[in-house]
Amino acid sequence: MSESQDMVEPKALPVSDDEPEMMDVETAQASTAPALAADEPEAEAPEVETPPELDLEAEPEPELASDEVSTEAPAAAAEVDEGQPPAPGEEPDDGRRWYVVHCYSGYENKVRHNLEQRIETMGMKDRIFDVVVPTEEEIEVKDGKRRTIERRVFPGYILVQMNMSEESWYVVRNTPGVTGFVGMGNEPTALRPEEVTQIIRRMEAEAPRVKVTYKAGQKVRIIDGPFNDFIGTVDEIDMERAKVRVMVSFFGRETPVELDFLQVEKA
Repeated sequence: MSESQDMVEPKALPVSDDEPEMMDVETAQASTAPALAADEPEAEAPEVETPPELDLEAEPEPELASDEVSTEAPAAAAEVDEGQPPAPGEEPDDGRRWYVVHCYSGYENKVRHNLEQRIETMGMKDRIFDVVVPTEEEIEVKDGKRRTIERRVFPGYILVQMNMSEESWYVVRNTPGVTGFVGMGNEPTALRPEEVTQIIRRMEAEAPRVKVTYKAGQKVRIIDGPFNDFIGTVDEIDMERAKVRVMVSFFGRETPVELDFLQVEKA
């Protein structure tokens, strides 16, 4: 019996010692199991959150598209502006300028016609662009009657818009009726833009100018108003207001009367 007890006791001791070791393995497995379980949701979490991340990256695309539209819009507008003709007095930046050409007085329209024909036949439309005879409408009072006439602003001169070169200069200079360009020496001088604008505005004025055939100190006859048929003396002429002050003898006294240009004619 003592021998059997001795054999049991040694077996009980390793069993008792191995049980804690087995428990440790199981506890280790149990402890790693939650860790693995915890890792699995963390691995799945990015997969669930990836769609929002992709959406966030896709959101800036409309902004880039809007930027592209906004940058192309001014360019398109600029192209439209470039295609429009320049306003009166404004010149495109291609070297064209306005020059004054001297010709025979009274032949301005004929010279313009001759020059336009030469431009056509010699293929110079890309060098010489426009030929103008500056004129304005004017009202003239003669023999008590009013009439509208077309008066030349610069008698003996025409305006030519061109790119100055030897070829274009030759075409204009050798046109019948042309005597030369206006400028310093042999070099033509271009008009300033403000000068061109002033001339064009004068040509396009809606109200015609009144031709004044009298001056201060001259005798005039009143042809309209309460002093009709009165004879007086011009005292002052106001060109800006188109008024004239006439001294009229009324009851033996010199009386100033202000009248329109059209109410008076040279006596």
